[in-house]
Amino acid sequence: MVHEIPTGRPFGGFPRVRMRRNRAHAWSRRLVQENELSTADLIWPIFLQEQAGRTPIGSMPGVDRLGPDVLVDAVGHAAELGIPAIALFPHVPDERKTPLCEEAWNEDNLVCRSLRAIRAAGLPIGTICDVALDPYNSAGHDGIVRDGVIVNDETVEALQRQAVAQANSGGDVQAPSDMMDGRIGALRDALDAAGHQGQLILSYAVKYASSFYGPFRDAVGSGGALKGDKKTYQMDPANSDEALREAALDLQEGADLLMVKPGMPYLDVLARVRRELGAPTFAYQVSGEFAMIRAAAANGWIDGDKVMLESLLAFRRAGADAVLTYFAPEAAARIRAG
Repeated sequence: MVHEIPTGRPFGGFPRVRMRRNRAHAWSRRLVQENELSTADLIWPIFLQEQAGRTPIGSMPGVDRLGPDVLVDAVGHAAELGIPAIALFPHVPDERKTPLCEEAWNEDNLVCRSLRAIRAAGLPIGTICDVALDPYNSAGHDGIVRDGVIVNDETVEALQRQAVAQANSGGDVQAPSDMMDGRIGALRDALDAAGHQGQLILSYAVKYASSFYGPFRDAVGSGGALKGDKKTYQMDPANSDEALREAALDLQEGADLLMVKPGMPYLDVLARVRRELGAPTFAYQVSGEFAMIRAAAANGWIDGDKVMLESLLAFRRAGADAVLTYFAPEAAARIRAG
């Protein structure tokens, strides 16, 4: 029997290429998936506090500051989930904040004590230390302020002392987030001179003067102290080419790892940095991004768990080798559960 072939439509009336064939089954979707999210891609930022217990952060629902008595158990749980590294950020009491930020390199400060406790527990997890003065600065800035100006070179000298103190206390990675000029080379020199040649430097190479940081400043207690803004040292959100120059300079000065911050509003920048420089590049899903997802989920407007994982996968698709996210423990648990 001869069947008549329909006419008047291309290829006998049916498309030869059907993209949906690869999507038809769960197994075929897995075979052609281009990117994936694993627990090894997650870094958990943790907020520290002097007092015992946990203190909820109102603008970051589900995130607490952790006291010394609960920190080690929380970090141990993260290690059990397969999270490879944590990043520590202190909430510093106002009475320890000064114009010259001396508490930043006090080896008995909150961060240094926390590092020693984590090391003493023998936990198999990396520790990333913020290198910036804003938690310790009575003016709320990432640098020392003189006559209303954030001074670059004096700030860098303070950052050198801070990084060495944190390395002495057991930190694995020094992560300067200040955006001062020349700080990567200066930190590399200071760490090497102090016998810490093995310390990694994770540079916040591309950090924008963003409005997405508000909840973070609540968490570390620097928001109320901030005088003015940070536009003279953090990047203009309108710029992308400048990001490549910043990141390339940091690699030349000795950075081992790069970071783009914030994350999702700057996926284009993340993709460019990773593709054009070819260096390991992280993204930071910042507090404002986290808070928006939480708020929308709380109102029933989105499925919070699904959006959490989709947002993290977006960073991987854009080229991120790892993502700093407050969702890390939740995301890791969901990933492990399948």
